[in-house]
Amino acid sequence: MPDALFAHARLAPIYDAFDGARDDLDHYLAIIGELGAKRVLDVGCGTGCLAVLLAGRGIEVVGVDPAEASLEIAKAKDPEGKITWIHGDAKAAGEAAADLAVMTGNVAQVFLTDDEWRRTLEGVHTALKPGGHLVFEIRRPGRRVWEDWAADTAHDVIDVPGVGEVEQWREVTEVNLPFVSFRYSYRFADGEVITSDSKLWFREREDLEALLAEHGFRVLDVRDAPDRPGREYVFIARRTT
Repeated sequence: MPDALFAHARLAPIYDAFDGARDDLDHYLAIIGELGAKRVLDVGCGTGCLAVLLAGRGIEVVGVDPAEASLEIAKAKDPEGKITWIHGDAKAAGEAAADLAVMTGNVAQVFLTDDEWRRTLEGVHTALKPGGHLVFEIRRPGRRVWEDWAADTAHDVIDVPGVGEVEQWREVTEVNLPFVSFRYSYRFADGEVITSDSKLWFREREDLEALLAEHGFRVLDVRDAPDRPGREYVFIARRTT
């Protein structure tokens, strides 16, 4: 089940406001251009930020996400219907004949069991053309970013258009490596407080490389994220079977 942050009818519409400029997407646009992809599957597309940028460049896009509330936000950004939006997980994309599949943000860390990861990779494998690419990022476990999260006790307040002032704060609720749990809380102008609990799997690079190989992918490159140097791995893999 998707986190409330993406699935709650009151939280999904404010997600973009708190997520910021998404400078990380420039890196993905560059990789997609480098690999020459003409049809892209955006797994965990959320509110559609990357999908809309790609469509604006003339790339065919299929966006899939299990959070219907986020998909509704995404569809509103695509009034001409250029993008194919699918409610579900990677398996729901079927044989999408994509040149490239991508998972941005923390999407690759929300799969909390090997079975969930296997299902996702099987879905991506089916959706890709032979020789197609999979690109995704994970946070480096050794960086221990959860310690930064725990130390950050700031409350952010944003005046969201059409919504009003919303206050946000985060707390780390459990560290049981390789899993880290945290909670975002939001206070709206009418006094309502809504929380969203999240849990991420901080997998080691070697484990992911083995899992990819097991499911018909060969890792071509593991790069640093230029907007967050030393904090993330960016995997580029090719479907080999």
